[in-house]
Amino acid sequence: MYPLVLDLDGTTVLTDTLVETALRVLAEQPRRFAALLPAAFASRAGFKRKMAAAYPIDPATLVYNDAVLRLARQAKAEGRPVFLATAADQGLADRVAAHLGFFDGVFASNGRTNLKADAKAAFLVERFGSHKFDYAGDAEADLPVWRQARRAIVVNAPARLLAHVRGACEAVDEVGAPRSSGQNVRLVARALRLHQWAKNLLLFAPVLAAHRAGGLVLLHAMLGFCAFSLCASSVYLLNDLVDLPHDRAHPTKCRRPFASGALDLTLAPALIAVLLGLTGLIMLFLPPAFMLMLLGYYVCTLSYSFVLKRQMVWDVILLAGLYTIRIFAGGAATSIQVSPWLLAFAMFLFFCLAVVKRLTELTVFVRGGGGTKLKGRGYAPEDLDMLRSMAASSGYMAVLVLALYVNGGEVLALYRHPAALWALCPVLMFWISRVLMLANRGLMNEDPVVFALRDRVSLLTGALALVAIVAATL
Repeated sequence: MYPLVLDLDGTTVLTDTLVETALRVLAEQPRRFAALLPAAFASRAGFKRKMAAAYPIDPATLVYNDAVLRLARQAKAEGRPVFLATAADQGLADRVAAHLGFFDGVFASNGRTNLKADAKAAFLVERFGSHKFDYAGDAEADLPVWRQARRAIVVNAPARLLAHVRGACEAVDEVGAPRSSGQNVRLVARALRLHQWAKNLLLFAPVLAAHRAGGLVLLHAMLGFCAFSLCASSVYLLNDLVDLPHDRAHPTKCRRPFASGALDLTLAPALIAVLLGLTGLIMLFLPPAFMLMLLGYYVCTLSYSFVLKRQMVWDVILLAGLYTIRIFAGGAATSIQVSPWLLAFAMFLFFCLAVVKRLTELTVFVRGGGGTKLKGRGYAPEDLDMLRSMAASSGYMAVLVLALYVNGGEVLALYRHPAALWALCPVLMFWISRVLMLANRGLMNEDPVVFALRDRVSLLTGALALVAIVAATL
């Protein structure tokens, strides 16, 4: 019986274990990551061993290729031995093999030799003999191994690589197929979270509040919106990389392109670089104050991604602040001073929505029997009552601020019929109350802004608010 030999990265698992390990070290031990980075230039195998020691990755958090696992189990059912041969570190490979439970042996990098390409081919020939084993791999680095195999099994290979393998090997099998360019574009769009760009419409709030939506002011607001959206997408990508294991343990976030293994993790840095480059280009046409606001947003978001998202209360304060920064950024882009009333209203409303986001996550987690603490967050089931109280009090404070503004003298200079603005208060009170009720029942999308854009009742509520504003203006 000829043995079946499987590669690990990109074959048995859909991602690269070294990249995943490095991301976890970067996220949880940034100083240690910086100290280990020079080792990558000295010895690839040594670098892998040090990274694996710094963060012993849990094999249960990896995303496995079901088609390859079926292939391995079929081989076992036929009485054939199955081996794992990988350039990953031996310790990590052993844990994966123990987790899967069907490998008869594991060959991996040992801290001195990087078991990849020619080194792997030579090792397997010495172990089994030339053309005495079948090998499943996914990359050009596997070509030397395929040439020595009895049967080359190509996993999710692009057409160019598959043609190369067919020209070099006599017996070639395909497992899976690469995604089309259209599918990849859709996956990238999902990873960029284009639907989240709706949040950046807040940049237009100072323009609309000051009744100056026209000409150069509107152009600057649009440029600010584009720059902020591109920058925000780069942050979403970075956050997805940092939060991989937590996303995979989540009932819905596990379907995100990087968490699910649908997109190559190494694509993310290139996308981030392109997005930040385009952001910098747009900022050349905007006031320096906008650049400072965007820089502040980026720093705050990095703080959230790496540290504060796991700290109770601090996380929701920062989330509310990130919404509010968008309003100040709109003012900076258009040189419009943000009203204290708008600032106070935004502070309470966005704090409410940030708490609702955590309330929803925790409610779904508790009802799903997830355990004693929400992974990657600072909240436990006993915090539910407090979160409900925080969200409700902050939301109704936003209604109070709105009522005080409508009753103030500033509205007389901006609206012909300011009394019509009173209609906004019951409309907002209804919407906040409904959001709180749905969140308490675990029936709302985790992101309240996305929920509002998709929910028919919310859209109708927004339309009623717009009618009230138009009636007050005309």
